[in-house]
Amino acid sequence: MNKQELISAVAETAGLTRSDAGKAVEGVFESISGTLKKGDEVRLVGFGTFSVSKRKASTGRNPRTGEPMSIAASTQPKFKAGKGLKDAVN
Repeated sequence: MNKQELISAVAETAGLTRSDAGKAVEGVFESISGTLKKGDEVRLVGFGTFSVSKRKASTGRNPRTGEPMSIAASTQPKFKAGKGLKDAVN
């Protein structure tokens, strides 16, 4: 499912127009992104938790040449599925 299919599904399920559903989906994505950018986490009970983790700088190898290269420290978004989502999938 891509973003447009998600918007269509939300519109059909909630009885909204595609335009309103698109605004709602965009609003959810922006809210989650903004919260993660601040370093906080988003907990959706029964669905899952979006969080941020920091990765330390490390040394890796270039797969083509095999020469060592440095990998900069970074911040990575993470998602951990909740029990409700796991049960729905299984």
